[in-house]
Amino acid sequence: MKRTVTAIVQGVCLLIIAASFTARAAGPNTPQEWFTAGQRAVQRAESLTRNTAPAKNVILFIGDGMGISTITAARILEGQLRGDSGEENQLSFEKFPYVALSKTYSVNQQTPDSAPTMTAMVTGVKTNDRLISVDQFVKLGESDGELIKQHHLKTVLEMAEEKGLSTGVVSTARLTHATPAACYAHTSDRDWEGDTTPRPPDATVPDIARQLIEFPFGNGLEVALGGGREHFLPLSLNDPEDPGKTGSRKDERDLTREWLTKYPRAAFVWNNVRFTEVNPATTDHLLGLFERSHLKFEHDRPQDVGGEPALSEMTAKAIAILRRNKKGFFLMVESGRIDHAHHAGNAYRALTEAIELSKAVQLAKDTTNPRDTLIIVTADHSHVFTIAGYPKRGNPILGKVMEANKTELAHDLLGLPYTTLSYANGPGYTGESHDAARKETIPSGPKSFPHQPDRFSGITSGRPDLTNVDTTNPQYLQETTVPFAMETHGGEDVAIFATGPQAYLFHGVQEQNMIAHVIMKALRFRP
Repeated sequence: MKRTVTAIVQGVCLLIIAASFTARAAGPNTPQEWFTAGQRAVQRAESLTRNTAPAKNVILFIGDGMGISTITAARILEGQLRGDSGEENQLSFEKFPYVALSKTYSVNQQTPDSAPTMTAMVTGVKTNDRLISVDQFVKLGESDGELIKQHHLKTVLEMAEEKGLSTGVVSTARLTHATPAACYAHTSDRDWEGDTTPRPPDATVPDIARQLIEFPFGNGLEVALGGGREHFLPLSLNDPEDPGKTGSRKDERDLTREWLTKYPRAAFVWNNVRFTEVNPATTDHLLGLFERSHLKFEHDRPQDVGGEPALSEMTAKAIAILRRNKKGFFLMVESGRIDHAHHAGNAYRALTEAIELSKAVQLAKDTTNPRDTLIIVTADHSHVFTIAGYPKRGNPILGKVMEANKTELAHDLLGLPYTTLSYANGPGYTGESHDAARKETIPSGPKSFPHQPDRFSGITSGRPDLTNVDTTNPQYLQETTVPFAMETHGGEDVAIFATGPQAYLFHGVQEQNMIAHVIMKALRFRP
């Protein structure tokens, strides 16, 4: 009996050890395994063959604010959620064969916003910040509609409609927000989303919501899914989901009703039940507005009152409708709330949004033909989001730093633990105001750094003691260096991942507007 118990205990111990080893690393572990993995990577590269055929379909995925540090951290988090160490994991689009870097600056700023960056990606021309699909010679806030038309930059979505392709825009942000709007609208100020947004009283530039409904190319967008319902409903109409709320249109136009009357076999949905009921085989034009403003974060989506679909579910429905067109389609899918979570200094929601984007990309790849569908995944810009310290492999990416071969948390020179993830600026600032005494605590140079910990003795920086703080909590805001009400964008290059026809054209470091020209070449457009 004693031997039996001993054997059981030993077996359990072996299982625990095996499980912990799996959690530490699901990838190569021995020198030979690393060497073999490297050889296989070279072999895969050697076997790549260029697909030089034209594309029938193009799907452009935008992770708004999805810089490379966001991709790395999301990759690790996704792996760790499965019980692996995380570092060896790959998001779906990281497996694409072609990768390049995109230079995101706009005509007038080193660090851009989403309006000029998306304009560059869908028109092939860079422009100034806050301008949407008009050139740099339009002044911010220009109210003359005729002047806007003179400086109009045609988008690849508009070209697709002219060629008879089906088109769609999907976003977790408002459909009138900068990234989706750049596909179909032209304006001198990204904030002119509805007719109640501040504009000169004599402005003849239609608001962005109107431009979606009044879209003049081809037979109009077949799919438009996202948020921003208030800009489409009149002030006199109660919102279908939020009691006591109404639309915001002063002109009293119900643009959702106009969508239904403008297009045959059209549908308008505002909740997940009605969205699920939409039959792609019998619906030619689908408008879905699931929130008055932006959609819920993926983490918070299950608690939504009316219910709303995930980004991957909207992507699936869009493809099911668009692929009925034998000529092909162009679809833009944006994970808009990666950006919003970063602005709030909340890494958890930013990373879980990126993971959901990865799911949407995988779904798109699984439901299209790789021989005729070009899929591009990129970002409009980055954020000042960083991965730092020397955490051991498998250390919780949202947790505090623990170094390899250590049993205690790593500490800064003030003796306080710190997290792997942080921001250069934003609302998570916890320090006190600078003063002469605090400046004296800064070491004079790298050589003095390890030899002068005593200079920090007794000095407090205002940093909290995170020892007993759960930094993996979805509500936790990572610490920042500079206090800002909102964290800012970052100015470094972002990645482009591509697969399918003409994907091989993405290589090296490119200007961001090159993306539109690859799409035009793939679809054989001659602008």
